[in-house]
Amino acid sequence: MIDGPYFVLTLLGVLGTGLVAGVFCGFSTFVMRGLATLPPAQGVAAMNAINRAAVRPAFMLVFIGTSVLTAVIAVVTFVLGPDEGTVELLLGSAHHLFGSFGVTVAANVPRNTALLRLEPGTAEAAAYWPSYVREWTAWNHVRTVASAAAAVVYVLALA
Repeated sequence: MIDGPYFVLTLLGVLGTGLVAGVFCGFSTFVMRGLATLPPAQGVAAMNAINRAAVRPAFMLVFIGTSVLTAVIAVVTFVLGPDEGTVELLLGSAHHLFGSFGVTVAANVPRNTALLRLEPGTAEAAAYWPSYVREWTAWNHVRTVASAAAAVVYVLALA
């Protein structure tokens, strides 16, 4: 069983990745579905407001903090090579860093940036909205599964 500093880091990893998975799961299961039912102008305005609110300290501390933590877990695991849980620690970190943080940076943020450039009531915004919802949500499903998988694998490292 993992103990000492590894235990604390891994427990924090479970908490962080689990919280991130929960946020993403909420978006995948009801937030985006609700926004998709709105007229495009209202959906674009609401999502832009959500995207602006997301980059505040409360969420960024959880999301960026968890990303830094999972990177630290990976580096410490590579450098010190614990007796147990090495595979699980590396897999948990990889799930979060690539499947959650990486997908956010490569897929979701660019779509958010494009949406923020549009005026909600314009024809351009109305044309972009359906593909935005579809593509953003699909990538969010990936982030949800990756974050949840990271939490599960970190739990397995503790067992």
